[in-house]
Amino acid sequence: MSAPVAGRPGPRDLGVVVGDLPTGPANAITDVAGVRVGHTTLHEGERLHTGITAVVPDALGAGPGQRRALPCGLFVGNGYGKLVGATQLEQLGSIETPILLTATLSAFRAADALVTHVLAWPGYEDVRTLNPVVGETNDGFLSDIRARPITEAHALAALDGATSGPVAQGCVGAGAGTSALGYKGGIGTSSRRVDVAGTVRTVGALVQSNFSGTLTVRGVPLPAADLLGTESISSAVPPAEGIDGVPKGSGPAEGNSCMIVVATDAPLDARRLERVARRAVFAMGRVGSDFAHGSGDYGLALTTADPGDGLVPDDALDPLFAATTEAVEEALLASVFTATTVVGHRGTRHALPHDAALDRLRAAGWSPGRTARDGGGLRA
Repeated sequence: MSAPVAGRPGPRDLGVVVGDLPTGPANAITDVAGVRVGHTTLHEGERLHTGITAVVPDALGAGPGQRRALPCGLFVGNGYGKLVGATQLEQLGSIETPILLTATLSAFRAADALVTHVLAWPGYEDVRTLNPVVGETNDGFLSDIRARPITEAHALAALDGATSGPVAQGCVGAGAGTSALGYKGGIGTSSRRVDVAGTVRTVGALVQSNFSGTLTVRGVPLPAADLLGTESISSAVPPAEGIDGVPKGSGPAEGNSCMIVVATDAPLDARRLERVARRAVFAMGRVGSDFAHGSGDYGLALTTADPGDGLVPDDALDPLFAATTEAVEEALLASVFTATTVVGHRGTRHALPHDAALDRLRAAGWSPGRTARDGGGLRA
């Protein structure tokens, strides 16, 4: 096990601003009060690049002011995935545990560890049923996924180490071995603050990016074949073999999935949260996802709001939809911008070359630090 790897600059650090809404202080999902994030990262030689990421809402629990469940909505963009706990979440519209993200074949061990963690909470001594929620993407190109290296200790470390404030991004936690849009992918996060019916609310997003398509930044395509050239070609799996040993045409390849977690302090019920989760998945299209057949694209949206607060009316949801779209788009870009090149189990995934990306954006009319609305050019 290793400490989280420090990521490279994110898009905003380089002047690439998504949208017009302000961010929270950390520009992370943790800007939603009472939401913490923890990572456990495994980088062992070229064989293992994997990990686990925990999103922990403090409102869950049995202490004063805590609740056994929080409203949560689920939207499935494409269901080729192993989202543990999905059916009860969808049917009941609530979440009973923190959310763990990890690699596909480690999801089940992570779920068992999550049950261990929650059953140990004070006041849970008589609990006889529990619905752990664990999402995954397949990191089998860069990591020996069949080894299933994630243990209970790794999951508990991510949960127990979850903190507020800035969140490590890039090749950390569940993003250690992922790939996205032709480049190295990973964990990304962002937040937005927005006025909703006269009250300022926060929306935060965290993503685990591992999907195919052509990276698109503010409407400008940045194909890996162009920006990486021979590096991209030399690192590809031989066409006759396919990806992860699966012959072409015999089934889905890894690298086509995305987990998105959205949190907000706006008072919403499960139906409204499902509508928010839809916008989270839709935001994948803004960064160039091709929404492939073998993709597991999931959006989960939860609220930490006091259950006594009046619900946001349907006709006042537009600001939350806009905040979600912006936060998820930036989180997805951040997952790629902050990732570093990784030499792995079956090949190499190269980091996005920042200089080449910015040169292409400038050629298309982009100005650093400015949105389309204030004259910076391109789609905001």
